[in-house]
Amino acid sequence: MDKSPLPPEARTAQAAWAPVILTVMLGVLIGLGAFTFHYGRGLAYFSKDPAACANCHIMQPQFDSWQKASHHTVATCVDCHLPHSFVAKWLAKGENGFLHSKAFTLQDFHEPIFIRARNQRILHENCMHCHEAAVHDLLLTAPAEEPGANCLHCHRSVGHGETVGLGKYEPVHASALPPPSENNPSE
Repeated sequence: MDKSPLPPEARTAQAAWAPVILTVMLGVLIGLGAFTFHYGRGLAYFSKDPAACANCHIMQPQFDSWQKASHHTVATCVDCHLPHSFVAKWLAKGENGFLHSKAFTLQDFHEPIFIRARNQRILHENCMHCHEAAVHDLLLTAPAEEPGANCLHCHRSVGHGETVGLGKYEPVHASALPPPSENNPSE
């Protein structure tokens, strides 16, 4: 004996609508995702074009200062801020893209923006990629934990010019950072 409160023909009609409702919901979800990707100029982030980094208005000062800095003719944002190996680059790009999108959408980033420790290491490795021959002897004598062993300690203005109003390049004291559950978008 069937204990369902609906007659069999009503259950059949209900079951016929389920795929339609699921299809419509999936279509709305895909449509919203496609609109957001287009509106946010998502394809630009797959390029090496530095202007893509300025798609978000908060990065405009970094873009403007890079154009006036010493490396603008030889290095783009990707050259300095992402690993050079294929897999590591795309993993970092995906992680940073997610964190940036989340932070800028929810407006939960630290002001002034600053570079996270992980990305500061990537930046230092990329400095070394291009300049290792020039600083090889210096690095042999400087312990890694010493501030002088980090390129940004002395050369913070190379990529973006003077840092006035651009946020911080050195790690900020932990008390000034948002709680660990909030990720900072600035790289």
